[in-house]
Amino acid sequence: MKRVKRWLIVLLVSVLGATTLSGCGFPGLSSSSKDTVRIASQNTTEQQIMAYMLQDMIEHYSNLHTTIINNLGSGTVSFNALKNNQADISAIRYVGTDLTTIMGKKADRNAARATRTVVKGFNKDYHMTYFPTYGFADTYQFMVTQKTARKYHLNDVSDMKKIAPKMSVGIDQIWLNRKGDGYDGFQKTYGYSFGAVHPMQIGLVYDAVAAGKMDAVLGYSTDGRINSYHLKLLTDNKHFFPPYTASAVATNAILKKHPKLKPIIAKLNVKISLKTMQELNYQVDNNLKEPEVVAKQFLEEHHYFEGGNN
Repeated sequence: MKRVKRWLIVLLVSVLGATTLSGCGFPGLSSSSKDTVRIASQNTTEQQIMAYMLQDMIEHYSNLHTTIINNLGSGTVSFNALKNNQADISAIRYVGTDLTTIMGKKADRNAARATRTVVKGFNKDYHMTYFPTYGFADTYQFMVTQKTARKYHLNDVSDMKKIAPKMSVGIDQIWLNRKGDGYDGFQKTYGYSFGAVHPMQIGLVYDAVAAGKMDAVLGYSTDGRINSYHLKLLTDNKHFFPPYTASAVATNAILKKHPKLKPIIAKLNVKISLKTMQELNYQVDNNLKEPEVVAKQFLEEHHYFEGGNN
């Protein structure tokens, strides 16, 4: 029942978030307490886990209060929450997505250069601080079952070319029409098209390929369901997908108002690897633990709560 409720909330927030943030009344969105830090989180498992980590860290290492604006439907919605002073911190932002979607620039597959562009642009144009990466990148990645990989000798994305005309592939709804790193750009880079593509909610693609309803799917590299279903990740051998390194972002206003926030958030810089994020997501998506429980357990196990100055 918890899962049903969660997805109903996600659906509602996504619909509302697509139209406007102002006046929609999300819990915590318009909190006016001068000592309350508002953390925006999208509707994915890893976003929620990291939001709770930030909440726990801030409340442990300071006297500030926090509130989480949860289940925001997209990166654009969470960005606008910060831009419109309806939130103070974005739990996770992705360099590649912000470069193309928020800043409107061409995809740049040079990770260092893309990061410099986004960090500089967010500070100059939006008065926001882009923190160094948490240590993982949540990148689009094609995946198949181990059985399919063995049958067709699939190891990288180019290997699908020989069977692509007969393949049914489940993809993220957003990816189909994305400029630069979407399906159109993919066809030009790899030189082939799939027999059929089926846009679907990202949470369903893993079930679809595991159940044999799709021959391959495009999912997220950090998703815990990859391990749940023992899926084979295909290497992006032509480096089509730009870097999607994950970072926290805070408004310069909140960092100026509460200078102690910057070193607190920075405690998580380069501390969470791709493998670690997959495992944390797995605990929620497969073992059905709540994101706040998984977040607190990680911080406790890695001694983040020792020697606090709360």
